[in-house]
Amino acid sequence: MSELRFADEKDAARYTLHRGDDLVSVLDYNDDGRTVAMTRAFTIPTFRGHGYAGELVARAVADLASRGDRTVIPVCWYVADWFAAHPEHAGMLHERRAG
Repeated sequence: MSELRFADEKDAARYTLHRGDDLVSVLDYNDDGRTVAMTRAFTIPTFRGHGYAGELVARAVADLASRGDRTVIPVCWYVADWFAAHPEHAGMLHERRAG
């Protein structure tokens, strides 16, 4: 996946992954300044089955981890499954408080 380009399009509230000139995957989010709710991961149908969504979520989580000031709420089922498969990143998850 060496030709992939990752971007945080803050104005559109989405992370994107391009292969060359082609948009292959999108991760929509809502950022409230403390948490990032990852609401939808989507891969363009012609590019499905190549691991692009997983790569995009991994890069988005790494980007947020490098900033160190946000936690993640995995609203999207795919993002929740990604975190379940990568327990080493559980520290990035937002902890809900009972109350």
